[in-house]
Amino acid sequence: MKKRKEMTLAILLMNIFFVFLGISLVIPVLPTIMNELNISGTVVGYLTAAFALTQLIFSPFAGKAADKFGRKIMIVIGLFIFSFSELLFGLGKTIEVLFISRILGGVSGAFIMPAVTAFIADVTTIEKRPKALGYMSAAINTGFIIGPGIGGFLAEIGTRVPFFSAAAFAFVVAILSIFTLKEPSSKAEDTLDESPLAGKNSLKKMLKPMFFIAFIVIFIASFGLAAFDSLFSLYVDHKFAFSPSDIAIAITGGAIIGALFQILLFDPLTRYMGEVNIIRWSLLFSTILVFAMTLVNTYWTIMAVTFTVFIGFDLIRPAVTTYLSRIAGNEQGFVGGMNSFFTSLANVFGPVLGGMLFDIDINFPFYFSAVVIILGFVMTMFWKDPHLKGL
Repeated sequence: MKKRKEMTLAILLMNIFFVFLGISLVIPVLPTIMNELNISGTVVGYLTAAFALTQLIFSPFAGKAADKFGRKIMIVIGLFIFSFSELLFGLGKTIEVLFISRILGGVSGAFIMPAVTAFIADVTTIEKRPKALGYMSAAINTGFIIGPGIGGFLAEIGTRVPFFSAAAFAFVVAILSIFTLKEPSSKAEDTLDESPLAGKNSLKKMLKPMFFIAFIVIFIASFGLAAFDSLFSLYVDHKFAFSPSDIAIAITGGAIIGALFQILLFDPLTRYMGEVNIIRWSLLFSTILVFAMTLVNTYWTIMAVTFTVFIGFDLIRPAVTTYLSRIAGNEQGFVGGMNSFFTSLANVFGPVLGGMLFDIDINFPFYFSAVVIILGFVMTMFWKDPHLKGL
């Protein structure tokens, strides 16, 4: 039983990794595609946001569907849709086809994310869950952060090669999931014996303070990461004349360090200081480093900031997810869907607003991101864990 659960967790983490890898492969090749199709930077921003906007719309419904129809079927369908969307992008020669591809990709993300989060909650005990969700977040962030680096290397072979590679990986993982994943027999019954939110509509649930503040923190952290990561390659290209290999080294180095912090430190930090304190101080740490990005001016100081800036983001995501899973009771699908919803909301507005600010001044997106993140830090100062009252 233990080995089966470990294998299930490994397959789920592989699914998540390849999805986010595929999502972020687009970043280094967008300038080339923009030139090939003669499209403006504004259209590129909308193209980037199309994926997230679709995921935002479908995530709440997909979360409920995962509770009703099962985790496995949502994951498998999502992977096949994702594989097709990447293949379509690789074959696309018109902007309309590229938009259809990103929209389908958003649907796949909405199917996969809440189902995987709920699945992990189902197959872990409350004691083991923080570590498992830490692994999940490491898979998400590693895929999202190293994707541009790998995409840059694959683009040396051909502009569309990154998309064909993502399509192939997703298809293989989907087939593997059909034969190896087994629908969990129980639905995370050990989080809370009775969820006080059962039966209430989604809006009322979302506005509950114990959920709402967490969702806002998800939005703030994701917004900061999306604004930073989606513009990083353009920023260092314009300001420091970085080559594609320099960008790949910087992003991949940051991914490795961030993943190591998640895997090695998240679990002990959760036991020592709790999820809310991890979130609070990670936001402050991220604010300082995002702002520092505008101050550095040598190759190695740029690399030093890039290697460490993702640490805060990489600790925030699993901390919020663990907190929500712990208090959600039998509402794991709802919580997973809303988590994905707010992440997608940030991933829509982060790149679009960041791109507009970038056209005014290349430092403005980072200034704005730092301000937003510090506001999130201030908000967490008033955030109390409902299960610690009276302790």
